[in-house]
Amino acid sequence: MSELTGVLAVFKPAGFTSHDVVAKARRILGMKRIGHTGTLDPQVTGVLPLCLGRATRVVEYIQELPKEYVATLRLGLSSDTEDMTGTITESVDEVRVTEAEVLAALESFRGVISQVPPMYSAVKVDGKRLYELAREGKTVERKSREVEIYEIEMTEMVWNGKYPDITFRVLCSKGTYIRTLCVDIGRALGIPGVMAQLSRTMSAGISASHCLTLEQIAEYKEAGTLQQHLIAADEAISHLPRHTVADEKKMAALQGQRLSIRFVTPEVKESGDFRLYDGAGEFLGIYKLDEAGAIAPVKVFAQR
Repeated sequence: MSELTGVLAVFKPAGFTSHDVVAKARRILGMKRIGHTGTLDPQVTGVLPLCLGRATRVVEYIQELPKEYVATLRLGLSSDTEDMTGTITESVDEVRVTEAEVLAALESFRGVISQVPPMYSAVKVDGKRLYELAREGKTVERKSREVEIYEIEMTEMVWNGKYPDITFRVLCSKGTYIRTLCVDIGRALGIPGVMAQLSRTMSAGISASHCLTLEQIAEYKEAGTLQQHLIAADEAISHLPRHTVADEKKMAALQGQRLSIRFVTPEVKESGDFRLYDGAGEFLGIYKLDEAGAIAPVKVFAQR
């Protein structure tokens, strides 16, 4: 039986790390070559695309794509982890905030913003992960990084006792910390804030409604029908431009040779990676226009 290949959209349950999901998938599928496309904290649920077999070669391209989350921010509390799994470090007796003020605060975060990674994160400082230092009771200086918020909107505002819970949807770039965004929104309102809940509703164009549970994956694997539920590697990177190589140069392309741009249609005018197909529509791989103006291979997928 040939190895499964493609992108498997998993709905990650609460209580699992991303690595737990990969380990579970390896056991279910009986294969080692699996890679995930973006870490989710254990308590976070939602879309976790796994790349299987040869599709592991597109992980880096999928990771760069925007992600969508639905988060709940609780105003009036803060914690050392920026979410409710940590120790509460600050609380206020009364929260006074209007819906209009919340809407204005959310809107102020649209666009390119600067974030300081939380101490409880996987970012490395001097070779050690921040969460390891945090568990030792240490706090170190972190460099801020720029991320982009493409869309942000409030979907609900309800009072949980004396604290308001603000639920919002956000579409953002790779590397955005939603916990930190919650804290920063609270700071903009002059109120302590903490992330109470989070779910990733879309990653790499894959929505939660297209995901399979681990139980479904096991069921389809047993039935021998899982391959038909996978997303083809080239479909998963459909944001890359599509070009076709002339039939007489297909083998040269598969052998990793550089080609003249006149053999590729439509004409490649800009630098950057693109998907290359043969005349029959078979995906050959990822190629680019090099500095000399020739078509050069980046990753060849099709078999010779």
